[in-house]
Amino acid sequence: QVQPVESGGGLVQAGGSLRLSCTYSRIIFGINSFDWYRQAPGNQRELVAGIKFGGWTNYADSVKGRFTISRDSAKNTVYLQMNSLKPEDTAVYYCHIDRGVGVTDYWGQGTQVTVSS
Repeated sequence: QVQPVESGGGLVQAGGSLRLSCTYSRIIFGINSFDWYRQAPGNQRELVAGIKFGGWTNYADSVKGRFTISRDSAKNTVYLQMNSLKPEDTAVYYCHIDRGVGVTDYWGQGTQVTVSS
């Protein structure tokens, strides 16, 4: 199983929290970064947060201060802690493993996050 596997999605009220997990295969090499993307119906897939292999993180402006990306290398897992959720955060969230230009990357199957108002 090389494809990363997401979990942790669900239905939550506005203001609530969820933690997404992405478990990946240890056989994947040459990783540049781990990213979380999301796609809402009718919208393009957008980058939410990323963490470089060395630990540097970046976030979309819309989630700064609310979401935190982290990685546990011992568990081969990347997390996305989502706090103060808003209805506009509703989307399918995807884990992505980037290995650079021209090199095969990997996408998870996605996990649904629904925030009710």
